[in-house]
Amino acid sequence: MKYVIVNSGVGNVRSVANMLKRAKVAATISDNPAVIAGADAILLPGVGSYDSAMRKFKSAGIVDVLNEHALSKNTPILGICLGMQLLTNGSEEGDEPGFGWIPGQLKRIPKKSSEGVLVRVPHMGWNIIDKFQGHVLYENMGSEPRFYFDHSYCFVPEDDRFYCGSVDHGIKFAAGIRNGNIFGVQFHPEKSHRFGLALFENFVRFVNEQSILAKGT
Repeated sequence: MKYVIVNSGVGNVRSVANMLKRAKVAATISDNPAVIAGADAILLPGVGSYDSAMRKFKSAGIVDVLNEHALSKNTPILGICLGMQLLTNGSEEGDEPGFGWIPGQLKRIPKKSSEGVLVRVPHMGWNIIDKFQGHVLYENMGSEPRFYFDHSYCFVPEDDRFYCGSVDHGIKFAAGIRNGNIFGVQFHPEKSHRFGLALFENFVRFVNEQSILAKGT
């Protein structure tokens, strides 16, 4: 199985590659459309500006190949932090449209909760997520999986069925999202120690299961 970590120039791709290595998977880091085209699974890490990342994808000529994987090939894709945000329609942070694979918008986290309590923005640090029981990403983690967050915008989906895990930081918002073979997590599993490793292992297991199913059809 060929795993490709897309190098958008705005993410700590080496940390993601190291975690995949611990999950017994070798990954290629690339922004070459030909390399990405041959992927069996794709990871989109990222931190920083929404518009800068999307412009990087466009300038590298990889938007079309990513759309083909997502919309035609049903390739397993995992977006991480900013990479998750790029799976959506767009963000209040900028003007560039996202990939639109998971319908919804990114909104800035309110500085006050619904009860009027001040909320720290950016949302930074460890949080227990409210996982969805039986969801493929959160298997073998126990009852209170903890992940590291660092972001100022949160995802508001068009349909709650796209949620896969939530977190409360003044308001409740998506810690993870999913649409078919496309997954996104707002937190940083590559910085989340044993819980992050378990998530990568679960993603690898999902990729392997999908490959077996595809060969059987």
